[in-house]
Amino acid sequence: MTDHMTTAQREEARELAARAGRVVVLMGGHSAEREVSLRSGAAVLDALRAIGCEATGIDWRNDRLDALLAERPDRVFIALHGRGGEDGCLQGALEIAGIPYTGSGVLGSALSMDKVRSKRVWRAAGLPTPDFLLAETCAGTDDILARLGLPIMVKPAREGSSIGISLVDEASALPDALAHARRYDSSVLVEAFITGGEYTLSIVDGIALPLIKLETPRRFYDYEAKYHATTTRYLCPAGLSPDLEAVIVESGLAAFEALDARGWGRVDLMVDADGRPWFIELNAVPGMTDHSLVPMAARQAGWPFEYLVARVLKSSFGTRS
Repeated sequence: MTDHMTTAQREEARELAARAGRVVVLMGGHSAEREVSLRSGAAVLDALRAIGCEATGIDWRNDRLDALLAERPDRVFIALHGRGGEDGCLQGALEIAGIPYTGSGVLGSALSMDKVRSKRVWRAAGLPTPDFLLAETCAGTDDILARLGLPIMVKPAREGSSIGISLVDEASALPDALAHARRYDSSVLVEAFITGGEYTLSIVDGIALPLIKLETPRRFYDYEAKYHATTTRYLCPAGLSPDLEAVIVESGLAAFEALDARGWGRVDLMVDADGRPWFIELNAVPGMTDHSLVPMAARQAGWPFEYLVARVLKSSFGTRS
């Protein structure tokens, strides 16, 4: 166990570990985020063992439910990113099996994974999100450009970690961007690009952790910037005025609740030149690697990684509707 936890944090983590019983960490999966998930799961597994949990890991495949049941877990810590693990499918199977698990339930997971439906819910709730359309509903590239203009973001509708995403600022680049996104999903979201600062708000156990501002010399915060680049800057504190940060946190919590998210998650947003937040997406099972944003925000709040993992584990004791 880390020496950096306070006495109170250490006692709380140990108490949660004692209550947890046998914990299985599910990681890997079959999505495009498999490698990131394996890294997240390994870090979580080490942390659970460090706080005294009886924990084991499973490299998850959809046909491994029997292997999971054979472990007779008291609860599951979900460290799967992307489809099959973060989209409500696994959550539904665990509900049927009667196994408690971390994070959002079936509805919250499904809504969060689908960027289009997330944005529709936010718009209905009066929360700001950039204008968007589904590429497959348009007559062609000219129709897309006429409706949204440039620059635009082109994204697989149900993918994470910026996989398959392109920033398009020239009409000639749009066909290739659409084809790239369709490699990962038949449904493609095209979204107006908001010029401004990029931020992320981590929420754990009902607590909004400090905002992080993301800065990269790349065209946008893509997969390379997230997981490999050494030039990405993470500013925490984010450099916003206390009043503006409070507004963003309040609306970010509302965005989280609007999608029926539970336990923990990360809301990604842009802030324009007028200081207005624009919500982009919600990650229901954020990364827990050494490059990941939730652990970064937790450290700023005085939460060592093992304590953060304990607070996420706590969500498996909650009730879901």
